[in-house]
Order: sequence, then structure tokens, then C-alpha cells
Amino acid sequence: MAPKNPPFKIILGSSSKARREILAEMGYEFTIMTADIDEKSIRREKPEDLVMTLAEAKADAIAQRLFTGGPLEEDASTTLLITADTVVVYRGIIREKPTSEKEAREFIKGYSGSHAAVIGSVVVTNLVTGKRCGGWDSAEVYFLEIPDEVIDSLIDEGITFNVAGGLMLEHPLTLPFVDAVVGSADTVMGLSKSLTEKLLLEAL
Repeated sequence: MAPKNPPFKIILGSSSKARREILAEMGYEFTIMTADIDEKSIRREKPEDLVMTLAEAKADAIAQRLFTGGPLEEDASTTLLITADTVVVYRGIIREKPTSEKEAREFIKGYSGSHAAVIGSVVVTNLVTGKRCGGWDSAEVYFLEIPDEVIDSLIDEGITFNVAGGLMLEHPLTLPFVDAVVGSADTVMGLSKSLTEKLLLEAL
């Protein structure tokens, strides 16, 4: 898709490769900044509250770093900061990035022949006006039986440690075992396109 050249600049506050690819697919040009917050120190019972709070905390951390050089000039072109967070919910339990090989294996084995919900938040902060808009979306992923050797390969690659719930839908090893996605695939991958578009317009 050709760049849209919107009348604003975009900063994507994420190191996620999938989020970068989704935003580029949407036709936007953007720069990248990462928040480097301690996500484990932020806890909420409801997954929807957790992903919203984490995306807001990422936005606060990035905005703080940007403003240490003084506020943006009044005539500065509008800059919109996009932050996001994703968790997987399996049998009522919130799953974030697995922290060990054992945990990653348990996560993926659990999905085999079963299903999991993915909750993803998007927060857009207008760095000139301070206006902030946010929301969350969810999708359900149904899996076929995932063979042990495929689980071994996923863990050996190390890719499962960088994604919520160790679940990478678009990975060539995982994709053949996805039976169905109820909701949008981009929500599962970390950035809902429709929600992001809506919030970008609202934050202007």
C-alpha cells in the first residue's frame, strides 16, 4: 500500500516486528521508540484493564522521554504516539510472554486441540495537545492438535519468548495448526487495524 502522507507524524511505541508490519501495511510512515517499562510491576485482574493500563504506561514513559528536551513547539506538526499491549487468556488465566522453556512448552501444549482468547489494546496519544484515546479488541483462536516436534521447533527458535502467551499466529510452523480465528487476525498479531484507524482520527 502506498504511504498515505497524513497531516501528522506517527511514532510507534513498540519493538514488535508484527506491529511494525501491520502499521506499514496500513500505509503509514512512522518512527519507532520503545518504552522499556517493567511490565511485571503492573498487575490488573481483568485482561482488558491490564492491556489498557500497560499501553498507557508505555505512552507515559515515551512521552516523558520526549519531553525531557522541553515541550513540543506550538507550531510543531501534530505527532501521534501509538502504544499497544496484548495478552492471551487461556481457561480464564492471563498469559503474557513466557519466561522459561518449560512455561513456553506448557502454553503451546495447552493450545493444542483447544482455543485461547487474545485481548489487545491500542492507545493513541496526541503529543501536542495531550489528548489520549484508547480501546481494546479481542479475538478467539482455535487450534488443531499441534505435534510435539512442532512445539520443539518453535521453542528452539526462541520466537515464542517474544510474544504474549507464546502464541505467534503468523509463524509458518504455527499457521497450519490454526483451525479458525473468530475476530481479526491483526488483533491476534498485536495491532487491530480498524481500532488503530479509529483512534488516530479521534486523537487529532
